[in-house]
Amino acid sequence: MRDWQERDLRFIWHPCSQMKDYEEYPPIIISHGKGAYLYDLEGKAYLDAISSWWVNLFGHSNERINRALKAQADQLEHVIFSHFSHKPAIELAERLVNITPPGLTRVFFADNGSAAVEIALKMSFHYHQQRGETKRTRFAAISHAYHGETLGALSVGDIDLYSRIYKPLLLDTVKIPGPDCFRCPLRKERDTCDAECFATMEEMINTHKEELCAVIIEPIVQCAAGMKMYSPRYLTKLRALCDRHGLHFIADEIAVGFGRTGKMFACEHAGVSPDIMCLSKGISGGYLPLSVVLVKEDIYRAFYGEYKELKAFLHSHSYTGNALACACALETLRIFEEEDVLGMNEKKARLISELARPRAEGHPHIGEFRQTGMICAIEIVQDRMTKAPFDWTERVGYNVYRLALSRGVILRPLGDVIYFMPPYCVEEKDIELMVEVAFSSIDEYFRHRGKGRRR
Repeated sequence: MRDWQERDLRFIWHPCSQMKDYEEYPPIIISHGKGAYLYDLEGKAYLDAISSWWVNLFGHSNERINRALKAQADQLEHVIFSHFSHKPAIELAERLVNITPPGLTRVFFADNGSAAVEIALKMSFHYHQQRGETKRTRFAAISHAYHGETLGALSVGDIDLYSRIYKPLLLDTVKIPGPDCFRCPLRKERDTCDAECFATMEEMINTHKEELCAVIIEPIVQCAAGMKMYSPRYLTKLRALCDRHGLHFIADEIAVGFGRTGKMFACEHAGVSPDIMCLSKGISGGYLPLSVVLVKEDIYRAFYGEYKELKAFLHSHSYTGNALACACALETLRIFEEEDVLGMNEKKARLISELARPRAEGHPHIGEFRQTGMICAIEIVQDRMTKAPFDWTERVGYNVYRLALSRGVILRPLGDVIYFMPPYCVEEKDIELMVEVAFSSIDEYFRHRGKGRRR
């Protein structure tokens, strides 16, 4: 392993990392994966409790998806997607239109989540320009949003760690304080409130309505913000507000789509259909890069006309509609259709709650255990009663992650939030291991700091 680690550090620049950290704690070199587990070159197993950055749905080296990928590779690996097409892309687009919220009728292909967001922003802006609404040049998004790391996506995001240095390059967007249910300033509860915090959104949209193209939002769960979860009523009100002012409602379901929240798509919790929906991550089962942007028919029609009218949406990626990725996505959807995935996930989510919630309640350094479907989060705080966060320089979450990793569970944190987002193939024993390692690692960290758990 050591030789491979040295070669990695000699040539590779890893994402979301300070590479100097790797000198002390070198990367783990993975040999293979099977089901919910990854195995390093020395044979040590790691439970992939975060689905390898939320992409893996049905386990590593899934036999069904493997077969679909191999079969497609024998037929067609890729073809230019301008004026050419292929069966996997056509069938995938048709299936997506049939299972996504009503009204989304057209599918535009890309190859990653950030690209999907860029496409959604450009489409919305271009749509309004072609309608003569030339003052509409801005977008609105809520606080703590994450929509990707290309410049347009960063512009509608609100995580300073990612965007701070690039602010001179970013679009001028309207940032609106969003729901903060853990530290709700209105002292409401997410399960019973009427999303009273939406009043701020309504006020700011009313102020900027004539210059806005769209509002973009992560439905139900703001993942990179620390798995911040909020009431579906917020989305219901947002749909009505966008309709009232002629704005597009862009749903970024890149992380929360395909069953993560307990429903196939997070918008279903609120019973709303967006005008534009971005999908990626789990769409290919975690196998190959793929993203899509689904839009309503009126948006598509705004770009339809004679070539000389210059109405076409001229955006492309070299690997648009990649046949191998589409084949993996099709098999992923077949698994959903042929197996009771959401039903089985409901039972697994219940087990996670039954095991984790009692251990979180009363813990002096756990402010909240929250859960939406198969997404769960443990918010680590200085004091449960005050909800005071730790100074980021203490790297509490990172240290808990390292302890958990030594016990064979991957729990990469979001700041001081430890979260579970496992593949759907996790078994009861895996869930028990995941929960036990998470809480024992938290307790060990605080014992080391001399602030052990109160009995």
